[in-house]
Amino acid sequence: MRLFAASVAMFGFAVAQSSAWAQDVASAKMADSVIREWPAGVVTTENKPGEWAYEEGVLLDGMAAQWHATATGADFKYIKDAVDKYVTEDGTIKGYKADAHSLDDIEMGRAVLLVYRVTQQPKYYKAAKFVHDQLAAQPRTASGGYWHKQIYPNQMWLDGAYMAEPFRAEYAATFQEPGDFDDIAKQLLLMDAHIRDPKTGLMKHGWDESKQMKWADAKTGLSPEVWARAMGWYAMALVDVLDWYPKDNPQRAALITALNRTMAAVVKYQDAATGLWWQVMDKGERKGNYTEASASSMFVYALAKGVRRGYLPQSYEAKTRRGWEGIQKAFVSTGPDGLTVLNGTVKVGGLGGTPYRSGTFDYYVSEKTIANDAKGIGAFLLAGSEMAQASTEALRQARQL
Repeated sequence: MRLFAASVAMFGFAVAQSSAWAQDVASAKMADSVIREWPAGVVTTENKPGEWAYEEGVLLDGMAAQWHATATGADFKYIKDAVDKYVTEDGTIKGYKADAHSLDDIEMGRAVLLVYRVTQQPKYYKAAKFVHDQLAAQPRTASGGYWHKQIYPNQMWLDGAYMAEPFRAEYAATFQEPGDFDDIAKQLLLMDAHIRDPKTGLMKHGWDESKQMKWADAKTGLSPEVWARAMGWYAMALVDVLDWYPKDNPQRAALITALNRTMAAVVKYQDAATGLWWQVMDKGERKGNYTEASASSMFVYALAKGVRRGYLPQSYEAKTRRGWEGIQKAFVSTGPDGLTVLNGTVKVGGLGGTPYRSGTFDYYVSEKTIANDAKGIGAFLLAGSEMAQASTEALRQARQL
C-alpha cells in the first residue's frame, strides 16, 4: 500500500509539475508577444491606438497579473511605459474626456494605481485621485446605480461593474477611504438583484431602470439576451473587488454569495464538448451562435481565482481546467512572425446607440470576432496567471502526499 501511495503521489506531482509549466509557458509567450507587437501599450487593433481606453486597461490588468505571477521586470516596465504615455509630470491625464461620464474611462486607473504603489511617485497619485474623483460626478439611477455613460441615461450595464468597482476598491484600500466600500457593494448588488434571471441564474447585459429604452423589457427594464462577456465582466469584478474588501465589512458575505450564484450559472452553461462558453450563453444550439474567447477566459479567471481564494467550491476546479484547455485548443495559434495570436474575441457589444443595437440574439451573433483584441488578451493573461497559481498549489499538495 505504501508503494502504491507513493506511486500515486509521484504521478500527481508529475501531472501538477507539467501543468504548471504549461500554464507558465502559455502566459509568458503571450506576454512576450504583447511587448513585441504593441510597444508601450499602443494597441493597433483598437479603433484609436494610443488613446486612453478600457481595452488597453484590461490588457494592462493581464500584464499586471503576469508580472505578479513571474516577477519579470519587463512586464512591469511595459505597464509603466504604457501609463507614462498619458500621465504628465503634474499628474494630468492626457486625453481624458471627463464630460463623457463614462465608466469605461475609469478602468485604466487600475494601471495608474499599480504604478503608484510600486514607485510612490506623486504624479501617479494625483492621476489616480483624478480618476477616483470622476465618480463623484457620475450620474446615477433612481436606485443609486451608476449610469454606464452620460449617453446611456438610467442604464446599468454589467460591463460597468468591472470598469469601476475593482479600481474603487483598490483606491479605497490604498488611501484609507473605507466609506467607499458600502457603495461598491451597492453597485454590484443592485446588478445582482435586478439583472439576474431568477430561473436560470444568468444575467442579462443591461438594465434600464426607467424602462424607456427600446431594447428594455416593459416590466423588468432588462435587455433581451445573456451576452457572455457581460457576465464575464461581472464575475471578474466580484473576485477582484474581494481582494481589497475589508474582512469585517458586513457586505462582504453578500458579495461572495453573489459570486457563487453567478458562477453556478456559468458552470451550468459551459459547453460540454469544448469546455468553452457561447456568445449568447444559453442558446448554444442556435444557428449562428459561436464560442467566444474573451468571455471564456474571463470565466476561467473568475472560477480559478474564486476556488483559490476559497470563495467557490473546490469541485469547480475540473471545469476550470477544461475551460483553459479549450481556450488554448480553439483560440491560440502562432503567427508567421512567431508571435502568439489569440483568435475569437468579439470586438464590441452594446445596447442602443447609433447605429442602434437591439440586444437580441441576432444582434449579438452578428458581431464579428477578431484576432489579438486587447481586452481578449488581457482576459487570457488573467486566466493564465490564475491557472499557473492553481497548478503551483497542486504541485505543493502533491509534494506533501
